[in-house]
Amino acid sequence: MVKMPSYLPQMILTDESQHGTLRTPNSEIEDKKMPATRKALLIPTAIFLSLLSIGLSGCATAVMGVGTAAVAASTTEKGLSTSFGDAAIHTKLTEQFIKSDFSLVTAVDISVNDGAVLLTGKVKTPEEKVLATKLAWKVRDVREVVNELQVTDTLSIKDVAKDLAASATLRGKLIADEKISSLNFSIDVVNGTIYLSGVAANSDEMNSVVGHAREVRFTKQVVNYIILQTDKRL
Repeated sequence: MVKMPSYLPQMILTDESQHGTLRTPNSEIEDKKMPATRKALLIPTAIFLSLLSIGLSGCATAVMGVGTAAVAASTTEKGLSTSFGDAAIHTKLTEQFIKSDFSLVTAVDISVNDGAVLLTGKVKTPEEKVLATKLAWKVRDVREVVNELQVTDTLSIKDVAKDLAASATLRGKLIADEKISSLNFSIDVVNGTIYLSGVAANSDEMNSVVGHAREVRFTKQVVNYIILQTDKRL
């Protein structure tokens, strides 16, 4: 440790003030005996040393803060641009709910992860569930839509088992077809009616998906909401 020269001032707490007074180590030296020139030099020196200690402490805190932020950023699964993109999708989809059916705003929980949209919650009718899927695919940069909405009006659904079987069958057909990107399409089956939503690369892919849907057993009708990549999205 470097020993400070004896003529430099030190802060000493006194009974009169909690902030301390500026004294020299040699208490026997009275102020009146110290040359005026030295007094003038000592005061700026003391102030400089105090500011230096405060500045170093502040720098250490700032470095720690920057380091913590960097670690947090490096451990985040999403990149900054991806997070902004997901937030934009969430906002646009909420706006679509407001315009089309305001009840969806409170009934549906929207989660977006790297362009994949997850819809959860409860809706009254199957039509509302289908509408939520359709609106989600209309938003730009959506890559996948998973609709886990529960329909509370079960009386409107005549045969749940057949609908689930039809949905599973069609999904298997899409996965097996190498010319189709199955994740780009959503399937909803209500009372034998198959509702198709998603984004097709071209009309050939869209027609293939519709063709597979019409081949599914117990299918009464196929409603096609599929859009093309060249179509304008929100």
